[in-house]
Amino acid sequence: MEHLWENTYFETLGYFSVVIVCGVVFLAIFELLTKYRNWNEIKNGNVAVAMATGGKIFGIANIFRFSIRTGEPLLTTITQGAFGFLLLLVGYFIFEFLTPSFKIDDEIEKGNIAVGLIAMIISMGLSYVIGQSLY
Repeated sequence: MEHLWENTYFETLGYFSVVIVCGVVFLAIFELLTKYRNWNEIKNGNVAVAMATGGKIFGIANIFRFSIRTGEPLLTTITQGAFGFLLLLVGYFIFEFLTPSFKIDDEIEKGNIAVGLIAMIISMGLSYVIGQSLY
């Protein structure tokens, strides 16, 4: 079994599978924390929600990218990814706190593309800082 992990394709399949499962779980958590239903809004053409959700997906994947590069065991990669995800959540709540004149969720749900764009860029930008810190 040890020689399987030395196979690049098997290793890639393992990381791919873990990131997909973690991504689904993490997006479900985001879904619980936002007032709108991401996939319903995206289905209805809400570009602001699509941008914010896309930024979250990119952020999660990017954190895992850095975590995988460390070469640590798979469990460590999962732990680092989960920690990075928690930091993304903190970043989201800080964004909400720093905009007291409006509610981020309300604006994104209304389709405010400007807010969706900023939410996307915040998730993407923080993912680089978080990821590099883990690396």
